[in-house]
Amino acid sequence: MTSKIQIHREADVMVITVNNPPINAGSTEVRQGLMDAIHLFQNDPSALAAVIIGGGNTFIAGSDIKEFSQPLAEPHLPSVIAAIEDCPKPVVCALHGAALGGGFELALGCDTRIAQEGTVIGLPEVTLGIIPGAGGTQRLPRLIGIEKSIELICGGVRIKAAEALKLGIINKLVNDDLLMHAITYARSLIGQKSRIRDIAAPQAEVASVLEASQKALKAAKNRPNVQQAIEMITNVMTMPIDQGLATEREVFQTLRVGMEAKALRHQFFAERKLFKALSADELKPKSLEQIAVIGAGTMGSGIAIACLSAGYSVLMLDQNEAALGNGVKKVRDFYDSRVASGKLSADKAAAFLNRFTFSTQWAKIASADLIIEAVFEDMQVKHDVFQKIEQHASAEALLASNTSYLNIDEIADRTSNPSRVLGLHFFSPAQVMKLIEIVRCKATAPSAIAAALQFAKRLGKTPVISANAFGFIGNRIYAAYRRQCEFMLEEGAYPEQIDQALEGYGFAMGPFAVADMSGLDIAWAMRKSLAATRNPEHRYVKIPDTLCLAGRFGRKTGLGYYQYSQGAKSGKVDPVVNAIIEEASAAKGMTRRSFTSQEIVNRVLLAMINEIGHLYSEKVVSDVTDCDVALVNGYGFPRWCGGPVFIAREMGKEKLESELDELAKQSGPGFIRANLDGLFE
Repeated sequence: MTSKIQIHREADVMVITVNNPPINAGSTEVRQGLMDAIHLFQNDPSALAAVIIGGGNTFIAGSDIKEFSQPLAEPHLPSVIAAIEDCPKPVVCALHGAALGGGFELALGCDTRIAQEGTVIGLPEVTLGIIPGAGGTQRLPRLIGIEKSIELICGGVRIKAAEALKLGIINKLVNDDLLMHAITYARSLIGQKSRIRDIAAPQAEVASVLEASQKALKAAKNRPNVQQAIEMITNVMTMPIDQGLATEREVFQTLRVGMEAKALRHQFFAERKLFKALSADELKPKSLEQIAVIGAGTMGSGIAIACLSAGYSVLMLDQNEAALGNGVKKVRDFYDSRVASGKLSADKAAAFLNRFTFSTQWAKIASADLIIEAVFEDMQVKHDVFQKIEQHASAEALLASNTSYLNIDEIADRTSNPSRVLGLHFFSPAQVMKLIEIVRCKATAPSAIAAALQFAKRLGKTPVISANAFGFIGNRIYAAYRRQCEFMLEEGAYPEQIDQALEGYGFAMGPFAVADMSGLDIAWAMRKSLAATRNPEHRYVKIPDTLCLAGRFGRKTGLGYYQYSQGAKSGKVDPVVNAIIEEASAAKGMTRRSFTSQEIVNRVLLAMINEIGHLYSEKVVSDVTDCDVALVNGYGFPRWCGGPVFIAREMGKEKLESELDELAKQSGPGFIRANLDGLFE
């Protein structure tokens, strides 16, 4: 045995325990240990059945993803599973915690599966740019059919053991003493094998398979690994299992070393490290249970919903009764719609709303552990709100501003205890968007940041920590991105061409469609507030200002960069806008030229990379990969491209420096080259 596998005997049953904390990842050592244990079991005449179980809190919650970047060492998981299937004696898999990826595939290779209530199972490989590579696409369809397998595998869906029992994926469900039940179950199987590979291949109607495939591809944005997963699953109907397994493994190995899988692994590790500071921090963060949200607008309502859904008690406060009523209605309507769509039970919705209170009275915030200000983006308004908060809040409460641009240190400096003030920048809609920027002010206590990380984790958000700086992380990069797109408008491109190029690359929306959706007046107000400090020598594009002066504020006015018919979410090209753009070019004496989609994408990526270099040099971020996390989770950057930092590292420093020299020439005065050393550390 290896140190990761322990065995002991319970009379005629051999118990094989995987002990590779914290998640029992399926590493080389685990695979070798399992292989040795199966051989020992097979050759022991007194052991008539075996149980494989996970030590600690879980079964095998996935493979060791670090190994995917290197040649995989023998034995490979398919070999371990083949040894289990070839063993003439029954092997029971006992599942608890999570059985994901290779852990679930191992379970499918056993004769039967018994699970503890609450166990989560699934094949999430597609989320890492690959497909199941140890028989998942071949064995699961033999249990649950083609269509359901497409749904679960191509969506990377995780299901609870109770649903798995109904589907026939597991054979038995227990509430307690999993090992005892598994041993008893194993004894009942002595003398028989029950291999999934021996189940007849399922058949399905062409139309139903096509429908399931189209649905999966649409949800996955037609990613190539999902297309190949569908092909592997449908092979089950026509291909002998050994050929199907070999084909699956070949596709898996090809995808594993591909650029998309490499980019997704980069994003996976960048996100996984976000909470490491929390686990390493010896500080005991303040426990948060009561949350007060100040402001009942769209953002305040969204934050309230996010907190309620995470199990917090929430008070919504707004001094305007009409605004408060609208905010309360938004919260209630959200849960009513979830119940109506079948996504939430009426009992759960009622439980969430039972923890929801609202008031116009400041005194009600006295019991809150965390108070989140989400009012109008005006410094004086925020000063007034924080003054009221300080009068009524508990001295131990944390105080957070949801500002996206304003200087939080300026807010904190006017409070009696700035160590408890921080930024919590949610993204709209707050109940949906994963990203949250935790803003560390000059005086913010480390314990406050730790509490904010705990809060974000409970909300199911993806947090990045930023120093207090204009635009923090995401909006600062986005501003550089949008500015570069405006430069290209002057030089010869049109809004629809830029949007189409970036959406073709994988962005959720192009910058001008986004501007129309959020409202051009919002960015206009910010530009006007900065006008006095703008260097007149720097290149400045007046096209957005001209549109705003014409009353073109986007969807809400029916006119922006595009024109919108009543209620339309997508706009049409407007010749008036193109004329405004052409006039702006002529006013600067610029000869317009054509752009390729690739050139548009490259300039945007380079602008982002350069701005990330500035953020790191200025110590706004402590880890440049946080910028990739922010852009993917809050700004629609395609996850499968990894992020600008990943792209920079793949380009290499020499090539990147050369291309940024060219971008600086194209961008003109005001474009400042960043030191890129931090991107390559």
